[in-house]
Amino acid sequence: MVTQRSYQQAVEQVRNRLLVASNRLWSNLGSYRDSDIDRLVALVVPHVQAGQIQIANLTEAYFQAVGARAGMDVRYVTGGRGVPAEEVYRRPATTMYSALADDKPMALAVEEGATRLASLISTDMQMAKVRQAQRSLESAGITAFVRVLTGNENCALCVIASTQRYLTSELSPIHPGCDCSVDRLPAGFDPERQIINSDLLELTHATIEQKLGASDRGARDLGLGKTIRDTPISDYTDLIVTRTHGEYGPTLAWRDEQFTSKAQIEALQ
Repeated sequence: MVTQRSYQQAVEQVRNRLLVASNRLWSNLGSYRDSDIDRLVALVVPHVQAGQIQIANLTEAYFQAVGARAGMDVRYVTGGRGVPAEEVYRRPATTMYSALADDKPMALAVEEGATRLASLISTDMQMAKVRQAQRSLESAGITAFVRVLTGNENCALCVIASTQRYLTSELSPIHPGCDCSVDRLPAGFDPERQIINSDLLELTHATIEQKLGASDRGARDLGLGKTIRDTPISDYTDLIVTRTHGEYGPTLAWRDEQFTSKAQIEALQ
């Protein structure tokens, strides 16, 4: 029987292999001119789509234990964006060119392009996972699910999401870079209930309130006004929750990313 942990590990291996290979390719493109980007797209897109198919098959295999019989639809699991992949995977070059236009050093511009490429791949892997999970759960007649954290450190938005019951019809990644897994509800849990783990939910909010003086129950606003490419997303993705000890509950740290300055963090403390 496939366990949730072995399923997570298999998905992570697929994603990590792609990230390592694509980063190596990006780093060795050479001049980063149009012909180099054409080569990047021609090499990366088939590998990304193969990774999406692999992850979809792993997901269907996991949910077969609860009666999933959806099968895997290639166009569905690779078409989550509604935009041709050949267009999507030119975006790292656009990010790099924009950085150069802002007079950033070439090395930094290349690094920003690499970060964009990794984000695109991670999100495409996650979309394939959740789109297949949705089909698999629906084929088994399962109408609600729980998000499963994938490690000891997760952003606060994902931790809070893991305490909630979600409807299968609402299944989607909750933020760029999210790697949460999906599982059926705990045995005997009433699917009409919203809160699955009230203790973790309250501990997380209490810890945030203790550190920042306030906690938004909607898990969005910490005063950062956080966006990715002008699209607002939850500020809680900058808070990392580490469950170091069952007795002490979660602890918090800040994610070290360019869109959160030291001054912004200190202003909240």
